[in-house]
Amino acid sequence: MAEETKEYNGYDTTILYDYNEYPDIKSGRCDNCDNAQFKSSVKNFIYVRECRNCGMKKSI
Repeated sequence: MAEETKEYNGYDTTILYDYNEYPDIKSGRCDNCDNAQFKSSVKNFIYVRECRNCGMKKSI
């Protein structure tokens, strides 16, 4: 069995990033792993987008 190695851009996935301070490098893609699939949630009128691949969170 071959191990799958994933390359990330060094973002800390435990921090909730703000879109105004860290806009998308590529529109609609994760800055950390370049994935285009996200889980979305809303809490206290804050929309949070979480990458399904690496878990990076960004408030929009």
